[in-house]
Amino acid sequence: MTSEITRLKRIGWGVRAVFALGIAASLAGNVLHATDNAISQAISAWSPLALLLAVELISRIPARRGALSAVRLGATAVLAGIAAWVSYWHMVAVATKYGEAGSSAYLLPFSVDGLIVVASISLVEVGARIRTLTDASVNAPAAGASAMTDPAETVTVVHADPAPVVDEAAPTTVRKASAKRVTPRPVSAEKVAKVAARMPDAPVSQIAEKAGVSVSTARRHLAALRVTDASPTGPVAAETPALVAA
Repeated sequence: MTSEITRLKRIGWGVRAVFALGIAASLAGNVLHATDNAISQAISAWSPLALLLAVELISRIPARRGALSAVRLGATAVLAGIAAWVSYWHMVAVATKYGEAGSSAYLLPFSVDGLIVVASISLVEVGARIRTLTDASVNAPAAGASAMTDPAETVTVVHADPAPVVDEAAPTTVRKASAKRVTPRPVSAEKVAKVAARMPDAPVSQIAEKAGVSVSTARRHLAALRVTDASPTGPVAAETPALVAA
């Protein structure tokens, strides 16, 4: 884009040179045909100079689309018409005075005015193209920076850990904690323990009778109670007389 703008600027300077050449030819014809005094020469030179300034303003200063732009272009067209009309007759007189005869004297001014018209239009077009490319090159980085730094447009991307994929078809294996195996206490042991708790001083035979078990079974359960029971009291103290009694 920058290279295109540079190329168009070079073309613009070339078009200005062509336009200035046409204005210079028209200006020379007007001055040569004017009366030999400064005022007459200034008056005759004014219309080409006015056209030159108008075209430069249009080519360098952008205008909004609408009525004002139309008015500006219309005024420039009027200036171009006035300059062409005045310069035409001045150049016809100069061409006739300096050796051009017949139709040549009347056609020669058209070459000058036509060159001015083409150069002025080309200059306006090149200036408009340069402004368009310049605006695009200025707005493009600004739009990119705004998109990068505007908090309202900033999107925060959070990379979450993917959820584990569970295969529903695969059987689910649940590992249970190994429980300590506890051997349940026999019913006879519960009966012996209850009777011994109610009759701590009773002999083994009496405890066996109350519990409904044999003496050997009662003795075995009472021995187990003596090992596991933390209390010093209980049927342990009555063990000795029960053995004697037995």
